[in-house]
Parts: sequence; structure tokens; C-alpha cells
Amino acid sequence: MPGVAQPSDIDEPLGPLPQEFAAVMRPELPSLIKEIGLEVTRAYPEYARLLQGPYGQGIRVGVEQSISVFVDQVAEPTAPSSLRDEMCRRFGRFEAYEGRDLEQLHGAYRLGARIALRRAKKVGRRYNLSPTLMLTFADALLTYVDELESLSREGYLEVKTADGDHTDTLRRRLLHLILAGAPVPRTAIAELSDQTGWELPRRATLVALRTPAGVPQVNLDNDVLADLAEPIPHLLFPGPFDERRRTMLEASFPGVHKAVGLTVPLANASDSLRWARQVLDLIETGIIDDAPTALCDDHMVTMWLLSDLPLLNQLAERELAPVADLTDNRRDRLVETLHAWLATRGTAAQIGTHLNVHAQTVRYRMRALEDIFGEQLSDPERRFTTEIVLRAMELEKRRR
Repeated sequence: MPGVAQPSDIDEPLGPLPQEFAAVMRPELPSLIKEIGLEVTRAYPEYARLLQGPYGQGIRVGVEQSISVFVDQVAEPTAPSSLRDEMCRRFGRFEAYEGRDLEQLHGAYRLGARIALRRAKKVGRRYNLSPTLMLTFADALLTYVDELESLSREGYLEVKTADGDHTDTLRRRLLHLILAGAPVPRTAIAELSDQTGWELPRRATLVALRTPAGVPQVNLDNDVLADLAEPIPHLLFPGPFDERRRTMLEASFPGVHKAVGLTVPLANASDSLRWARQVLDLIETGIIDDAPTALCDDHMVTMWLLSDLPLLNQLAERELAPVADLTDNRRDRLVETLHAWLATRGTAAQIGTHLNVHAQTVRYRMRALEDIFGEQLSDPERRFTTEIVLRAMELEKRRR
């Protein structure tokens, strides 16, 4: 292949992969990451369950980092790997918190390597790459897997050997089990709760922190469970979140974005954390205004409206189909007027004031809307759906 060094002698010693080889590998990454994810979760159903829970996004980031950093380091041997390193250590901690050894995790790494080698064989045939280059790739990949396993072992041993922080370790494991939800037996949670002296509450409130959370500057209440490791630091507060808790939280993490989930039964704690993280994401994109501590309770409608953007787009396409063929300017003016009418149900004069146009202009537009939409505007259910779509579209426009 042009631009890729291809060793011609199969007997020559194996060396580092040529940097140009990254250009061959990089286009394969998106589909390879997806294939590895499917195969690993099929072989290890426990990981499929974790991907559906509150740790799912962190696990996906870890998998993507583990694969993409290999390519990055082929292109540039000094490419940074700090996030990958921490994610691998975190995978090791997960296994320790779950009470497993590292055999399953290491098996997943090796399965991923076999899938990557299988893909490399296809790519090698496609570009007529030399046998020596393919052997070099296999050797580099297996060495890389050893590195991933070593990093995970560090995280695993960090938990297992933390004698001085034994109680903290058990409390983090307790939090992990609570958030894992079914099929973790409630008896396992109760047993670990007894070991730590942490009284199981009926209800709980989860708090998500934007990374890096850092070390708390004020001691957290003793009944708060915490896992502050990146990339998903979070806290569990027994019971509701009140002003005293807010004061303590803001003093503990000054300058850190915080989102407080809804108070839910303990069995639904993962939902509270998921909603809190959704609010952090909406703050980051500019849809929700920034605040030291954001409450999900203040943004439930916004979260609901934007919870499934592809579905929202389909709904918008259906509801606004009558104006789809109009020019952009005319469509925008009519949709703006329709939204104002649905939101306010005001008179033409009131809507005109709201839109900064003459009342007669509003009347003209409303007659046009009635002609274009017909019975859709007189049907209460369709009218409600149209209003939801327009409200969600307005929120979506705030994205940075």
C-alpha cells in the first residue's frame, strides 16, 4: 500500500509498527469498537447488564479509549494515555467492588484482541500487506493487551489492599451495588450495609458531579455514600435533598458543577443518577442555565422533551408537515406565530406585542395557519402534540 512501510523479508526481526499504519487502522475503529462491544457482551452477559446501568457511559468511554489509544500510539508513540490508564484501573476496581477476580475482565480484553486480529486479517488482504507487517501488528497488539491487564490489576489491588481505608472501600462497593440494581440480590446489599454500619434508607437522592470533582474541602455527612473517581463522580444522599445538604455540598465542592437528581425509592437510585447526569449534559450544551447546584426538580419538563432527540425530530417532521414546502422565511414566521398562539392563547394584540409585530399581521398569519393546518389546530390532542414539538425545538436551539 502506498505510504505504508511493508517489510519484504519475513525472517527479519519484528520491530515497531510503522507510524503510517495508523492511517490504515483508523477508518476501521468505529465499526471495530461496535463489533467488540457486541461480542464481549454476548460472551459476558454481566457486562451487558452494566452497560444498561448508570456506569454504562463510563464503560463505553473506557472501551473506546482502550482501542483508540493503540492506534494513536502507532501514529505517535508518545501520544498521551492518561484517560485510558485511569479507565483500565477503574475496570479493575469494578471487578473488586463486585467481588469477582480478574479472570472475566482479562478474558474480555483477550476476546477484543482476537476480534481485532480477525479484522486485521481482512484489512491485510484488502491492502496486500506483507506477512511480516501482520505479525508485527499481532505482536504489538498482544503486548498492548498485557499493558491493559496490568493497569486493571493496579486498580483491582488498590481496592483489595486498601486495609487502612477498608470501610471506605466497602462503602464504595455498597454504592456500586445499589446503583447496579437488579439482579443484585437485596440480601447482598443488606449484608454489606450491616458491615459498614450504613442504615439502608427507604428513599435516596443522587448527585452527579462534573469532573474533575477533586477532594471534598468540607467533610461530607457520614451517611453520604461517595465515589469521586473519574469520569463519573457521584454521591448518594439518604432521603430528600434539603437546604442543609445543599450548603454542605456547595462548601465541599466549590466551583464544581453539581446536579441533584430526584428523590426516589432506593431500588430506583440509578434513575436519580441518570437524570442528574442528563441535567449536567444540558447545562454543558447551554440548554439549561448554569448554576452552582442544579436541581432536576426544576427541569423535569425540559429533560423529558429532550430525552429522545431522534424521536422528537420524527414528531416535528410529522406535525409541521403542512408548512414543510414553504420558503424558509415564511415558514419561520408562521411557526413563530403558531408557537406564540399555542403558548399564550392570547388575543391578536397580545400575541403581536409578544412578537413585536402589528396585531393585523398576527390576524393575517393566523388565517394562513388555519388554511394550511386545517383540522389539526382544532383537534385538542394534535394541538397539544404540536405545542410540545415547538417547545422542544425552541429548547434545542439553545445548544451551544
